[in-house]
Amino acid sequence: MGTSWSARIVDAPPGCASTIDDVLSCVIAQMSNWEADSDISRFNALPTGTWTALPSDMMTVLKAGLTMAHLSGGAFDPAIGQMVERWGFGPSGLTGPEIVPAHPAPWTMVEIADQSARRLADVKLDFSGIAKGFAVDAVSEALRDLGARHFLVEIGGELRGDGLKPDGQPWWVDVEAPPGLTVPTLRIALCGLSVATSGDYVRFQTKGGTHLSHSIDPATGRPIANDVASVTVLHKSAMLADAWATAITILGHERGMALATRHDIAARLILRTDDGAKEYITPALASMLD
Repeated sequence: MGTSWSARIVDAPPGCASTIDDVLSCVIAQMSNWEADSDISRFNALPTGTWTALPSDMMTVLKAGLTMAHLSGGAFDPAIGQMVERWGFGPSGLTGPEIVPAHPAPWTMVEIADQSARRLADVKLDFSGIAKGFAVDAVSEALRDLGARHFLVEIGGELRGDGLKPDGQPWWVDVEAPPGLTVPTLRIALCGLSVATSGDYVRFQTKGGTHLSHSIDPATGRPIANDVASVTVLHKSAMLADAWATAITILGHERGMALATRHDIAARLILRTDDGAKEYITPALASMLD
């Protein structure tokens, strides 16, 4: 997934490292657009209209992505692959207007039935806004199956903590502040809880002096330009925290935080303004901080 992982495990059972490697290798084999023979790459290459059975984990992520697309009005879109490619953030490295979306709402062009799925138009699945979170959940579940009860798992900045540290303290985590902005420190205790952050400073390009975020707005087919510096979401599921952070980022501070509030999501958004950073917090997060 182009990133690193780490795990802190109290009284780690034998085989933890190899188990984590196996879990991540499975996620990559199913969901990496950067692997030509992965399940997602093969699915994207099938003729439109062709039904194909998907591995259970990939189907779990696809169903979650389509649900998030519905909830967010398409702001989160698991079939945004062509738009990602258009702006040079995909595996081919191609950019240019010749790569255009085949449909204005790509997610509506993916159909599922039981354990099978098909594309109704020439759209491409891309799980970059949800797969890391799923991997955190999958690693955590595998560790619990081994008998681990106290651990902190991190993949590319997405984290989940279970149990307690040896000193009886929870897994305290300070959320990274966007570079160049002064914001209050958000310190959270991860105990059966996950946290995911989406930021415009993590993956970006600069073209002609313009900052291009890797977060693509499916409504415009272009990188977002809403001055959202970062969004942090707390959730029991790292997969859903990841997806919600992406959706809120794309919707912006007004629509995104309103949506998160309606769905009782614990979220913080940092907005870039002419006067510096402005912080927005949903009621669900505010109640956790009291």
